[in-house]
Amino acid sequence: MQKTGLFISFEGIDGAGKSTHIDALAALFKQQGRTLVQTREPGGTPLAESLRELVLHQPMDALTEALLVFAARRDHLHTVIEPALARGDVVLCDRFTDATFAYQGAGRGFNADILEQLERWVQGRPEPGAPEAAVAMHPTALRQPDLTVLFEVPPAVAAERLAKAREADRFEALPIAFFERVAKGYADRAAAEPGRFVRVDGNQTKNQVWQQLTKTMFNRGWLAIMVAGSPR
Repeated sequence: MQKTGLFISFEGIDGAGKSTHIDALAALFKQQGRTLVQTREPGGTPLAESLRELVLHQPMDALTEALLVFAARRDHLHTVIEPALARGDVVLCDRFTDATFAYQGAGRGFNADILEQLERWVQGRPEPGAPEAAVAMHPTALRQPDLTVLFEVPPAVAAERLAKAREADRFEALPIAFFERVAKGYADRAAAEPGRFVRVDGNQTKNQVWQQLTKTMFNRGWLAIMVAGSPR
């Protein structure tokens, strides 16, 4: 069973059913002896949570959204994610950069080239020993999750779930056509990097989703044993 740092992100349109399974997987990793950091984006630090509130509740254009989201991500990476991975922890993150390409890119129609440049600046990793200032100008690699779990559900089903669950934020209140574009953006990201993504049919029962999720973790050597049953 792998004991080095492990970074897993969870993606999907609002109402796809991520939260229940993130919590259950976090509990399972802890039961099997892993030290775990459970976090989210935008958010994960006091500064990033403040920026999250602006993004979710204040009107703004797509460029402003993208800049705020990447600013929050930079603080999150520097303060939480990278130190946890260096310690050998498991990091479970509710959304990461794929969400920005899906929501601000595909959903809002923002320029993907600019998003890619911001991604390189924020997630660029220089050679060991290189100065911090070298990241933006000469990144040699990008920090990406070791695995991204994409929960896929029809936008109409997701909207129905949200209507029953809570009051909608600025994004959740957008029309289904927006979420259809977001879902396609996610599908395109997954098709471009099939080795990083596992695509889960979120329109199955909780037990079926849970079995697929835990089987994936077990097959990759990240869980010592599989657990029967489904999350509550």
